Amino acid sequence: MTADSPAETGWFAELEPDDSEGAAAAITEGTAAEPADWPKLAVEAGFASDAEEYYDRLKEATTAATRDAVERAERADDRQLVHAVRTMDDCTRTANELAERLAEWAGTIDPDAGAGVEYARAIAGEDAERDVGHERVRSLAERVVSLADEAEDLREYVERETPTVAPNLAALADPVLAARLISLAGGLEPLAKKPSGTVQVLGAEDALFAHLRGHASSPKHGIIYTHDAVRGTHPDERGSAARAVAGKLAIAARVDHYSGERKPELEAELAERIETIQSRTADGEGDENGGGGE
Repeated sequence: MTADSPAETGWFAELEPDDSEGAAAAITEGTAAEPADWPKLAVEAGFASDAEEYYDRLKEATTAATRDAVERAERADDRQLVHAVRTMDDCTRTANELAERLAEWAGTIDPDAGAGVEYARAIAGEDAERDVGHERVRSLAERVVSLADEAEDLREYVERETPTVAPNLAALADPVLAARLISLAGGLEPLAKKPSGTVQVLGAEDALFAHLRGHASSPKHGIIYTHDAVRGTHPDERGSAARAVAGKLAIAARVDHYSGERKPELEAELAERIETIQSRTADGEGDENGGGGE
């Protein structure tokens, strides 16, 4: 058997039959110039006793390789952002819902009961002993405060980590919006592969499906509505602003994923484009009020 024979290029070359870790690495990293009768070659190399055993070991190796790939993907920085921003939103939503329940319950005990997380903080901070009913209200208030604090800690984490994971995306949008876009897309790589039109309506899936069923007009924007350039533009021009923002965000995601190189010119280009769009409504209002042309 020569050094460049097919058996020596097989994924099973120089592997012990019970080396699942090595087999997984060989499946992931190995290549072959051309196909071959791998079961027969594996038997000849002593890796397996017959074709059936070869396929059993191939299945074990591919399963282990897939498991390793999934684990690496889940540990990736963008996946950590996805988990963090989703958990932040869950904590915020749950804290607000429980704060409403707290206000209803406390209102049966205290005629001056307030509402919201701040009222929960006031209740949780009380030291005086009360009756059993109020003790339970205070316990609920403590849970509300704990969830609200956890949401704030997660927000700080997202704001700190997003510029590292996606520097251009975080610069064009605020870090939390950038993280939400990554989350909605399922990761930085999926976001980088989406066209700007899809980025524009991320978060507006319900409205988009209603439009496709003929029950509503096409949505102009999704979560990017929270971007200052979109929200701060007159409604008549908001669609144009949303397209401009989505276009630059799509480019930023691609740069972040494929190179990670910081490109400040993207911000300057977006600012110039938004200024042009917003000037349309300013000029129009000036004309209507007699401040335009002759």
